[in-house]
Amino acid sequence: MSALVLSALYFFLPAYIANMCPVFAGAMRLPGGTPISARLFGAHKTYRGIYSAYIGAVGMLWLQRLLQEQGIFESLRLLDYTLVNPWFFALFFGLGAAMGDLMKSFFKRRIRLPEGAPWFPLDQVDFVIGALLFLSPFILLDLPRILILLLLTPLLHFLTNVTGYLLGLKKVWW
Repeated sequence: MSALVLSALYFFLPAYIANMCPVFAGAMRLPGGTPISARLFGAHKTYRGIYSAYIGAVGMLWLQRLLQEQGIFESLRLLDYTLVNPWFFALFFGLGAAMGDLMKSFFKRRIRLPEGAPWFPLDQVDFVIGALLFLSPFILLDLPRILILLLLTPLLHFLTNVTGYLLGLKKVWW
């Protein structure tokens, strides 16, 4: 893989982790499983999903900071993680990812798709779009990296969903 692809994926790890955290938080039955608004977003969009996405992004940003301090993955780094406040930037990566997912669910309810019904490709890239929009006032990725994220994420999403299904963390493979 080229450095361009790897740097895009490394940069976006906080959003990827944020997108996966609600599944794990739900499987662990962490508090906050109350739906935000079943009518607007569906019964599976919960407060737990929002806070777990934020916490996941914070954790990944701290890990990237530690890796930078050790000189690990320096060639892939697009941010100076020692200058980035993980608590603050997690709002853009984590909450941006969660808001992208919420907006997609909102539109799914409007067109009367049942909860859990697949909606390709938005099911796979909703969180990417949300995080990129939330990040855009602070960080603008170049077009090649944006395209890499939009093209590779559906494949990565499929692989993680199948893995989650096989591990019993998800009820459906998509």
